Amino acid sequence: GHLEIVPPSLQFNESGQSKRLQAIVHWKDGSVEDVTELTRFRSNDESIATVNERGVVTATNSGDTHIIAFYDNGIQPIPVYQPVSDKMGDAYPGVVATSDVDKLIIAKLRMLGIVPSAKCTDEEFLRRVSLDLTGSLPLPSEIRSFVSSNSPIKRSKKIDQLLKRPGYAAWWTTKLCDYTGNNPQSLNDPVFRNDMARQWYEWIYHRVKNNAAYDQIAEGLIMATSRQKGESFQHFASGMSQHYKKENPVPFHTRESMPFYWARKNVRKPEEKALSFAHAFLGVRIQCAQCHKHPFDQWTQQDFKKFQAFFEPIQYKANTPRGEKASGMNYQSLMNEIEQAVGYDKKKKNNKKQLRDEIRERANAGKPVPWQELHIVNTKARSKGNKKKKNYSRRVITPSVLGGEDAHLTEYDDPRLPLMNWLRSEENPYFAPAFVNRVWHNYFGRGIVDPVDDMNLANPPSNKPLLDYLTKGFVQNGYDMQWLHRIILNSDTYQRSWQPNDTNKHDNRNFSRMTIRRLPAEVVADAITQATASKSRVAAMTSTAKARTIGPDTLSRKSRNISSLNYALSVFGKPDRMANCDCERSNDPTLLQAIFTRNDPAISTLLDGKDRKNKGWIQEIDEWYSGKTKSTRQAAKSRQQKVLADQRKKLMSKTPKKPANTQNASAMQRYRVSAKRHRQALQKLNQEIRKLKDGQTKQPANTQRPITAQELDRLINETFLRTLSRFPTETELAKARADVDGSIIDKVSGLKDLLWALLNTKEFLVNH
Repeated sequence: GHLEIVPPSLQFNESGQSKRLQAIVHWKDGSVEDVTELTRFRSNDESIATVNERGVVTATNSGDTHIIAFYDNGIQPIPVYQPVSDKMGDAYPGVVATSDVDKLIIAKLRMLGIVPSAKCTDEEFLRRVSLDLTGSLPLPSEIRSFVSSNSPIKRSKKIDQLLKRPGYAAWWTTKLCDYTGNNPQSLNDPVFRNDMARQWYEWIYHRVKNNAAYDQIAEGLIMATSRQKGESFQHFASGMSQHYKKENPVPFHTRESMPFYWARKNVRKPEEKALSFAHAFLGVRIQCAQCHKHPFDQWTQQDFKKFQAFFEPIQYKANTPRGEKASGMNYQSLMNEIEQAVGYDKKKKNNKKQLRDEIRERANAGKPVPWQELHIVNTKARSKGNKKKKNYSRRVITPSVLGGEDAHLTEYDDPRLPLMNWLRSEENPYFAPAFVNRVWHNYFGRGIVDPVDDMNLANPPSNKPLLDYLTKGFVQNGYDMQWLHRIILNSDTYQRSWQPNDTNKHDNRNFSRMTIRRLPAEVVADAITQATASKSRVAAMTSTAKARTIGPDTLSRKSRNISSLNYALSVFGKPDRMANCDCERSNDPTLLQAIFTRNDPAISTLLDGKDRKNKGWIQEIDEWYSGKTKSTRQAAKSRQQKVLADQRKKLMSKTPKKPANTQNASAMQRYRVSAKRHRQALQKLNQEIRKLKDGQTKQPANTQRPITAQELDRLINETFLRTLSRFPTETELAKARADVDGSIIDKVSGLKDLLWALLNTKEFLVNH
């Protein structure tokens, strides 16, 4: 049977109006029953409409929401509308819909009397799409070229260009690593966990870069294998070590699958695997059903147990099959051999570091080491084995997919196969819609279903025809992620201005204007680096994902490339990837963020640009206009002088002290010896300092270049383009001129202050 609500939708004309809902059950035998008095009702937004226990709905404000009816396992959403203006139906202005996405959006806006905002400017579009699609700011030269172009298809062409950049693959790999939980701290290997997390990232990166189908990427994780069928442990262990060799390692991304998804410490139990899988690939929260009937969805505790049964045979562990124990190398025999070699005692747990170092050394040489592996218990053999056990119960839970048919695992060698088949089936209401919804959320700050990872009947989409259209197209186009990006980004809906009108100023669920969104943590960190970096460093950031926080270096906290930005990533809400919730990534503004951008040492270092490895833009300007450019040799001498000065300071602090009792002959003798050694060391150090000073060549006369008024305007424009991705207004330009000219030190310092001020604007830290 099924639950029917009459009427199926409600439209009010003004606040205070009321209408009653009727709940009717159609039973399987054909009978019909009114169950309104037994039905539980809930409003998803009481600021729009309220509902009482008898099903009476009262409009409280203009806008739209859903009333949800619950009866037994039946859940039915009822759309509720109240127009926000009289511009609806035939009175609606002639808004042209240039794509199917826009038609579906405008159809809903027409019902509500909401007029969408106009299209955004070219500068706004370029900044928005660059940050959203590639996690990167556009280059100043790119902005100039784009704004000056008169091509009617320049926006579409720019989207195609951005899809080919390393930033696109890097940012969307970061997103997929978020969903699937790639965190080195959770990987169950203390020796290689950082390497494994990086390999996981790079495995996805190469597939996103080559536009592999989303279902193929998911299959590579879900259906992953470690050892091939019939492969010996020695061959497997040796093959794995080839990925960890110091010289010419085999890239891990060349493997067909990625087993580390199952190697996490927080998904050891079957129920943990079920929760992780539901979050990553279905966008569903089923935690509540672990213990009881889900209060807002159809899942029961039995549904959860049946779904969990799929994951019971999946294990990632040190695996030594029975046949391997007697013959040849196996995990345990290899581990015993290495433990004996370093003198490791399991009871005392001594020499643990030596044990790990030995394992790494062998892997670096390409030799076999005791690798853990993904192991699937044979469900056919498991079923027979269970029956032989004394306490075997005949009641076995038959696995079933959420809301679907039972699966008899004894018919499959691998229990994941029916699960993967279900994901791709037309009956699956989650797999493709969940990814479509997450992509939409990335571009609008809100999913069509929101929260984005809570796909359930009581949380219906704000625009079901839109979600259905995008999902159908995504599947029909072979789960082509770039098709999905293009169809959304080329729409007028995505290209709308953030500036509201009278009808859409309160709209936050129908995409009638662009939402102002705080930049994600990694994007903020990279944007600050890019805005302050030298021209060569900026060019490198656009051509590779290395040394970027959206790249693989972020997975190692010790990475020199981004260690100075670890704190920034933390305060701006980078997720730890330990929880089954998209909410782990926070985009909320905090006081710590404001303090960081205003006076954190990392910001000062980037602004000064005096880092030996990464020269900054301000330093480049200073050297050019002041003529202070140092030769490489002179720079090396300066560094050496600093090292020697530090050594002298340290030596002086260790000057031997005369004993309090000068009558103690042995104490005085020790003092004289140490004082003599100290004096000799100090003399030697002073000689080196003097020699270095005397040998210095005279600095060439400074060839200072004045910053002309025209050049100052150019530099101010460049500062705005580097940060806000737009030219300054006439008012901003005049104010900046006055501030830079009036700098107490010099104009370069004035430009540094301007750059710092722009980094601290709301406009820089948000996407709009």
